[in-house]
Amino acid sequence: MTLALGCIADDYTGASDLANTLTRCGLRTVQTIGVPADQLTLPEVDAVVVSLKSRSIESSLAVARSRAADKWLRGHGADHVLFKICSTFDSTDAGNIGPVMDALRADCGETVVLVTPAFPETGRTVYQGNLFVGSVPLNESPLKDHPLNPMHDSNLVRVLARQSKTRIGLVDLAAIARGSPAVRARLAELSGKGFGAAIADAVFERDLETIGEVALDHRLSVGASGFGLGLARALVASGRVKPGGSNAVSGAPVGGPAACLAGSCSQATLQQIASAEQVMPVLHLDPDRVVSGSGEAQRALAWAKERLKEGPILIASSSTPDQVAALQARHGRDAAGHAIEQAMAETAEGLVQWGVRRLVVAGGETSGAVVDRLGIPGFLVGAEIAAGVPVLRAVGAKNGEMLLALKSGNFGGPEFFSDALKLMR
Repeated sequence: MTLALGCIADDYTGASDLANTLTRCGLRTVQTIGVPADQLTLPEVDAVVVSLKSRSIESSLAVARSRAADKWLRGHGADHVLFKICSTFDSTDAGNIGPVMDALRADCGETVVLVTPAFPETGRTVYQGNLFVGSVPLNESPLKDHPLNPMHDSNLVRVLARQSKTRIGLVDLAAIARGSPAVRARLAELSGKGFGAAIADAVFERDLETIGEVALDHRLSVGASGFGLGLARALVASGRVKPGGSNAVSGAPVGGPAACLAGSCSQATLQQIASAEQVMPVLHLDPDRVVSGSGEAQRALAWAKERLKEGPILIASSSTPDQVAALQARHGRDAAGHAIEQAMAETAEGLVQWGVRRLVVAGGETSGAVVDRLGIPGFLVGAEIAAGVPVLRAVGAKNGEMLLALKSGNFGGPEFFSDALKLMR
């Protein structure tokens, strides 16, 4: 297997989003969970997205795991690697975007790296280095209140400069609009002045195509799934990838019981849970009881066992931002987050033991904990449920055939859970 593109994603739902984008652009793509083991058999593909759960862990661990993934991808022929981050640039002032970028840049010997989380299709744009969500700067949007990585500065040049050891420049929209020669000239200028990375403005999809074309001149880029779109289209346009190959989800229907788990606290997910309550049984876990270890997972499983035979169910640990803040004040941010993730993972494990083979999970950290607990090494990418969220068929799962959907908190429409289950047969 010789890869046209290697990708390292800092969480599992973001990896699914990227894999979905690459597939839509014509690249045969597989998503793996962690660096693939030697015994895992992968189909012939154009791109591999290595999923890591590294967004919110200690930065030295994130760097080590990302470097291992980069080594595997380049060892399988990837000359260019995209470090995939969240489209809201989720990261504290300590990292982990900057430290991982610095390490990967040093490993591949790159002089300057293009960086953009822009993805206009999902309402994320960058102008004059500032990240917008729809029509407002990130720090004025509801997305600023991520429970683990709140983002209260929309100026990405400043944000990345606080994390990275290199100087951070800007390739503004005026340069992007003049096309790839202007972008190359601007990067050369920045590199000559000692800048090691540059935030790239992008407002329209054509901006991503320009950025992707220029990025392929280099060995590393950093961005959200929109950057993947630009890279994929550039690979196809250059003839390095012939579109039309397929590794989409196939095989016999999975059937059997289906369940949904929601750990995200985003406004989108809270609305999706409210909509789900109209069509399926929903259990809301008590976060304080989860953190105190009072058997909430066991209660959830007992509740589910009585209802799975009747149809899909949903178990939610989601809370409003105010409730999350109060919970973190009582128990500590890390302790509260870890306890809830593990309770959801324990619940997923129990559901699968009872025969659930179709599982929808909302929330990046929750998805990571669930997939790790289930021991799934990889996925084939199938039909798109919503922008950035495909149906995934497990590869090499110890529990046999499974279909999953891993949703970033802010993705999907109000009826997401029902829409997902309709496509997961």
